[in-house]
Amino acid sequence: MSIAEKSFRNSEVIIKEGETGFSFFQILEGGVFVYAGFGKDDQIKLATLEEGEYFGEMAILEEYPRSATIIAKGNVRVLEIHESDIKAYLEEDPSRIKKLLTHLSDRVESMTRDYKEAEELLGQLREADEPKKKSLFSKLKKHVDIYQSNKVELPAPSAEPLRSAAEAFSEEGSGELVAYNACNVISLAGETEDSMFVIYEGRVGLYENFGEMNEKLVEELRPISFFGERGLVAEEPRVLTAVAETDNTCVEIIRPDDLESIFRNCPVKIEYILRSMSYRLRKLNVDFLDTCREITALYNK
Repeated sequence: MSIAEKSFRNSEVIIKEGETGFSFFQILEGGVFVYAGFGKDDQIKLATLEEGEYFGEMAILEEYPRSATIIAKGNVRVLEIHESDIKAYLEEDPSRIKKLLTHLSDRVESMTRDYKEAEELLGQLREADEPKKKSLFSKLKKHVDIYQSNKVELPAPSAEPLRSAAEAFSEEGSGELVAYNACNVISLAGETEDSMFVIYEGRVGLYENFGEMNEKLVEELRPISFFGERGLVAEEPRVLTAVAETDNTCVEIIRPDDLESIFRNCPVKIEYILRSMSYRLRKLNVDFLDTCREITALYNK
């Protein structure tokens, strides 16, 4: 088993942007800086990660080059987990499953906010005259800088790892299975529940303002897909209302206490959820950088 503890000195490079990754890391002590375009004149610090957090997981969940350079902040100890040892790492301490889910969910949530902010800013910029552009400068600079340090166009993430995991998906070792008829509410916006949902049969619609005059279908989900993971990892109020779109829509309800049993009986299910969240994050990264590129082009026009 190649799970090893490693130490790094202040400012030492731990992983490098563009490299092929075969392992991910958990910070045991200290912290790290996350950089895009590290070493260039226009490098930008994207984030600071602290003790207990993870990095490098997307490269092994999606077989994708490293998307950033990680630099030690002070003296740092990390645990390096090779891709072949993920199962052993989680078996050793099943509570790590929820920690990984929480980590990915937090990153998806943060990137979603950044992407929405960039989209809103792009809309303002498209309609702005020259004086308005100048007044937006402080907001624009962040997105221009991010694009300048990430000029290499990112390819769209591949869904192949998801398809491979979904093929081995089963109901074995599941949480609670519930069947809904069309128009039944599965979860309601504003409610706080420590659970997420996996769809096995039928279709589920995610709605804003469900049942009101301004009701809006945001997304329609089909098997095999999941939703509501923020409730599981953060116990936050639901943002959207989930509604069965067809009769006999079969949904699995997964709660924190179910994770260990599911992992032991059907580990590919946990793998699929982790890969799906990584895929969402990767796609958000691509869409965000595309928007930053368009903001930069319009600002410089």
